[in-house]
Amino acid sequence: MKKSYRIKKEKEFKKIIYRKDSYANRNFVVYICPAEENPHFRVGLSVGKKIGNAVTRNYVKRLMRESLFELKDNIKPGFDVVLIARPNIVGLSLVEVKNNIQHVFKLANIIE
Repeated sequence: MKKSYRIKKEKEFKKIIYRKDSYANRNFVVYICPAEENPHFRVGLSVGKKIGNAVTRNYVKRLMRESLFELKDNIKPGFDVVLIARPNIVGLSLVEVKNNIQHVFKLANIIE
């Protein structure tokens, strides 16, 4: 994804999580915050050490990024999103990850 679609700074992560506007399913937790200054959405990914070793965590992040890339046309603009993976994510395929992300975004009402 392009740099303009990413959230990287810890300060921005904390700002979004502090609002406590969260939605969850079995595999993901999503924190959202409206962002007026951006004409599109921005996403920050978080995969904790409970998921596995570095290789597993990076693989999960790649699956999440690819799923978001496929869903980006359906996501409403003007939101900052932090997507946190839960330990159940290990072993899921790309299609299952995409469906889970789509489900949690529908719960958050940020997908069309």
